[in-house]
Order: sequence, then structure tokens, then C-alpha cells
Amino acid sequence: MTIRIGKISLWHVHAWDYIKQVQEHQDTVMAAVWDEDSKRGQEAAERLNVPFYASLADMLAQDDIDAVIVDAPTRLHEEVITAAAKAGKHIFTEKVIAATQAEANMILKEVQANRVKMTISLPRLYAGYTATIQEVLERGLLGQITYVRVRLSHDGAITDWLPRHFYSLQDCQGGALIDLGCHPMYLTRLFLNEDITEVNASFGYITGKEVEDNAVATLSTASGAIGVVEAGFVNSHSPFVIEVHGTQGTLLYGTPDNKLLIRTKEGEKQYNEWTELPVAESMESAFNQWVSHIQQDTEATENIDMAMELTRLMEAANRSAKEGRRIALVELDSNMI
Repeated sequence: MTIRIGKISLWHVHAWDYIKQVQEHQDTVMAAVWDEDSKRGQEAAERLNVPFYASLADMLAQDDIDAVIVDAPTRLHEEVITAAAKAGKHIFTEKVIAATQAEANMILKEVQANRVKMTISLPRLYAGYTATIQEVLERGLLGQITYVRVRLSHDGAITDWLPRHFYSLQDCQGGALIDLGCHPMYLTRLFLNEDITEVNASFGYITGKEVEDNAVATLSTASGAIGVVEAGFVNSHSPFVIEVHGTQGTLLYGTPDNKLLIRTKEGEKQYNEWTELPVAESMESAFNQWVSHIQQDTEATENIDMAMELTRLMEAANRSAKEGRRIALVELDSNMI
């Protein structure tokens, strides 16, 4: 079965990365392009030697297009993804699925109603270090988890390699946190393995852009465990860092080398000195998993659940920074009733 894929926008910086994945997979081919920017879309279609559609509805009406990859501005996600679902097209989309719970719920409703397969690109969820850290936590080597910190940042806003449209609040629905901070957010939630009760966020505007270029969000839990999510566009040589602390030990990754280190309490378990753990092989990419779900008629349940929770936490963080206060998740959820 060859899956013919239409491209919905090349707005995102990773758009061509996903096209490359399509080209490299033996069961997928690029078949068409639509873009809200017709010039960009036409240029991409010519480069790919596929038709360009000025109308998204026309592209989605094509019977020989089985699925779509969405790299449109975040503000368009609800519109374009629900349109694709209603047209019976399977959907692979860049994170976030949407900027608000209301939008994400509408998307999921249409996906389920039309029985299409959707997967969201959450790449660090399937990294080898994530799998190894989860194994450590499942074995209880760190005791009760008390503190998780994940940081991801780059210098895109101070060296100008990010496209200018990434600084549009209307298009992006946010800045460093909703873009880069998505990855630390879902990893922090995963490693805490506990419901988040409150979110408190603070944004910085180092370069004076319309969106934040420096961000931190604190996640609180009923047990007292704390998660810290950090992201920025203004940090030179800032390593990707994971810290997981517990009552019996600590685990570190990327300090700054890509090493996974563990140390536990004297007399507890087997790591009484700092010890490097081998990192597992990465899992199948989100894209490859999506293709398998289409072929095998299975659901990306865990992926979608994490993406929905990511939107919930991101909405709370954006609201917290805007209103200058802690946001209780029960308060946010009550607005959905």
C-alpha cells in the first residue's frame, strides 16, 4: 500500500524535514501541495514535481490523496486539520495540535468521527534517553520523584536564523515556550508521572519581539513534586538538559555532553557513585508510527493523549504569563464544561 500524501503548508521550519521522511519511507510519496502563501506553495510543488492547489478544499477533494502533513501556522490548525478529517484524510501534524483545549477538542472530535488516523510530532518522546529514563523511574531507583527540570533553547533570535514569521503572535499563538518549550513540557509531565494541579509561567522579551524569546513554566502537583520547563531563543551554547531528582537519587542527562548519569543514596540500590548509563536505541519516529497506524488500522492513543495534555498545559502557561498569576488546572478545565 502506497500512501499518497498532500502537504498542508510549508510555514514551519521542519516542513522539509517531514517531506524528507516521506521521500525516505518505502510506502509513502508526496502527491500535492497547498499553502496559505501561494508563492511558497508553488515553489515547493515545482521542487517536488507535484501539483499545487490554490484551494485547500480542492486538494482535499482528490480521491488519490490518502493523507496530509500539516505544517501550517498554529492559528490555522483547527481549520485545516478538521477540514482534512472531514475529507477522510489521515493526519500527521507538527506540535502543538492547537493552542487551546477548545480547539484541540474540536480537532479530536472530527478525527474520531471520521475514523482517520492522526499522529502528532513529539520526537523527544521516542528518543532513547527518554526510554532509558522511564525505565529507571519504573524500577524506582530514584525513590519518590520530587523535582524534574528540562531545558531546551537555542540562539535563533539573536543570530536571525529563525524565520521572521516565527515571531508573529497571531500565527504562532506564542513564542519560545509554545515552539521549543513543547518538548520540555511533555517530557517534564511524563517524568513527573502525576497530574498537574497548577501552572505558573514567566516570559522574557530580550530582543523586543512580539512573542517571548525567554520562558520558564513551573508545574505543581498534589504530592508537592515540582516540574520546571525552560525554553529560549536567546541562549548561546545552551545544552539540552534533563534533571530528575527523587528521595533516593538523581538522574542527569546532557551536562553538557549527551551522557546519562545516575547516583543514588548510600546503601540504596546500586549506584552509590555517579555512574553513566547506556542510552537505549530510539523508538520508531512519530512519522513512521503514523504510517504503521494507517496500514494496520491502529490508534496512536498515547501520542494523542500526550498531545492533548500538552495543549492543556501550554494554554495554562500562556494564560499565567499574560495574567501574571498561577493558573489552577481545575479552573481551566471548568471553562470546558
